[in-house]
Amino acid sequence: MKGEKASLRKAYGDSLVALGKKDNDIVVLEADLGKSTMSIEFGKEFPERYFQMGIAEQDMVSVAAGLALTGKKPFLSTFAVFASGRPYDQIRSSVAIPSLPVVICGSSAGLSDFGDGKTHQSIDDIAIMRVLPHMTVLSPCDAVETEKMMEALSKGIGGPAYLRINRNDLPLLTDPEEPYQIGKMNMMRDGSDAVVFATGVMVSRSLEAAEELGRKGISVRVVNVSTIKPLSREDLLRYSDGMKAIVTAEEHSIIGGLGGAVCEALSETGKRIGIIGINDEFGRSAAGYEELLDVYGLTATHVCSKVIEMLG
Repeated sequence: MKGEKASLRKAYGDSLVALGKKDNDIVVLEADLGKSTMSIEFGKEFPERYFQMGIAEQDMVSVAAGLALTGKKPFLSTFAVFASGRPYDQIRSSVAIPSLPVVICGSSAGLSDFGDGKTHQSIDDIAIMRVLPHMTVLSPCDAVETEKMMEALSKGIGGPAYLRINRNDLPLLTDPEEPYQIGKMNMMRDGSDAVVFATGVMVSRSLEAAEELGRKGISVRVVNVSTIKPLSREDLLRYSDGMKAIVTAEEHSIIGGLGGAVCEALSETGKRIGIIGINDEFGRSAAGYEELLDVYGLTATHVCSKVIEMLG
C-alpha cells in the first residue's frame, strides 16, 4: 500500500452504493454536483432513493431533515464551501437543533479545488460546522479511512455529522484491518521529541516531515486527528505527554480549525502549541494542487520548519 494513492471522492461514492445495498433507509441528496462528489454512483444504482435538488442547497438540507424525521438516513453532498455556507441557517435550525441523523458531505474541501479559486475553496468549513452543538466533524486522511467513516455513520451516531472530503487522490495510510472508531485519534508514527497533530492531507505531509527530521536526529510523533469534533482531550494529553514541542497541521484557516480546537482543549495545561494552517486569507486559483499547498505553507518542508521553531 506504501506509495499508492486513491480518491476519497470515489471512496465516498462507492461506500454509498455498498451501504445502500444493505440498508433501504439510506437516501442520498445532491446539489447539482453528483458527477464530482461521486454521489451519482448511488443514483445509478438506486434512482428511486436519489434526489437531485439542483443548485438549491437550503432546500436540500430542509428536505433531508424531513426525510430524517420519517426514519430515513439522509446523506447529502456538494462542494464543502457550499455545503457549509449557503444552507447554514437550515443546518442550524432544521438539523443541528433537533439533532437529526443527517450526514453532510463537504466535497472538494480546503484548497483541493485548485482551479476554481477562492469562491470554491473552503478554508472555513471546519470552524462553521464545529461551532454547532450536536454536530460531529470528520476529516479523513485517505480513501480507506473515508470508507470506515461511512460505515460508522451509516449505523447512526445519535445526531448530525459533517464529512470533509478532499478532491485529489491522497496517499493510502490507513490500515484496512485496523478497527475504526469515531472520536479516536490514531498514531501514525511514534517519536520522542515533538508531536504533530494533523488532519486530512496534512497527515501525509507530516509523515514526510517526520522522516526528514528523523534523518537530522529529531524524533517526531505523528497523530491523525480525523475526528475534529468531538475532540478527545484524553488522546491529546496522552500523545503530547513528555513532548518538547506540539504542532498542529491542517488545510484550513488557523482561526477556528483543528489548531484552535487543540488550543482550547489544552488551555489549562500551559502547553505552547504551534499551528500550521492558512493564515487568515482566502484561496486563489492555481495550475495545480501542490502549487497551492506550497504557497500557503502546507508542505512537509513547512512542517519541518515549524517543529524546529517550536523546539527552539
